[in-house]
Amino acid sequence: QVQLVESGGGLVQAGGSLRLSCAASGSVSRARAMGWYRQAPGKQRELVAGIVSGDNTKYADSVKGRFTISRDNTKNTVYLQMSSLKPEDTAVYYCYSNPPFYSITSPPTSWGQGTQVTVSS
Repeated sequence: QVQLVESGGGLVQAGGSLRLSCAASGSVSRARAMGWYRQAPGKQRELVAGIVSGDNTKYADSVKGRFTISRDNTKNTVYLQMSSLKPEDTAVYYCYSNPPFYSITSPPTSWGQGTQVTVSS
């Protein structure tokens, strides 16, 4: 089992930047896909970005070119650098982790508690 703790959410103006962090503990493996989903009020939870390794990443079309996901395996931490933020990026962002060798888009098996990101216009 993996425990995930997010940090870095907050309030930012449109066009601004934020960086989310997700620290993993427990049964951590470099072969685990990790990443971020988000859920806006009244909407379904959606995949924002996922990563297995530096060249194995996936992004939602809506964030391509604006968000960058990375991971530091020495710290068991995944980061989401968000730039050029828009009001429609407002949501609760959830860190997730999958079992080793599962794909980025497999249904997550571990979730963080969520962190609120609010982008004002």
